[in-house]
Amino acid sequence: MTALSNARHERFAQGLAKGLSQSDAYEEAGYKPSRSAAARLAADVNICARVASIQGKAAERTEITVASITERLLAIATKAEKSADAPMLQAARASLMDAAKLNGLVVDKGEHQHKHVGLAVTYVTSTGAEPEPSAEDYETEG
Repeated sequence: MTALSNARHERFAQGLAKGLSQSDAYEEAGYKPSRSAAARLAADVNICARVASIQGKAAERTEITVASITERLLAIATKAEKSADAPMLQAARASLMDAAKLNGLVVDKGEHQHKHVGLAVTYVTSTGAEPEPSAEDYETEG
């Protein structure tokens, strides 16, 4: 949809599309403060269509998907793998790891520390099967 012919209506629609309240968008468009008039104008069919159009265009421009990012990371890795230089191979590896993490194939381990009555315990969590804790897993403060 093209811009509205009434400039204040267009500014009002743009304000609503940006997330302003009806009252704030109404005032920003150059009208005198009036909540009831702002609500009436916001219900106008042309205003509603224009707001939807503006928001739709913004969504299309900013759409970044997991697939598009993965595609770019794999392109970087492919280009870097063609080189025999160590830094380029490191870039290829990093790109592949980023793509794997993005797609949920690799999960970083998280560390949590708890201190209780002179005993510090570090828990390391991961998605795989956890081994049984050993005496080396716990450290006491001296």
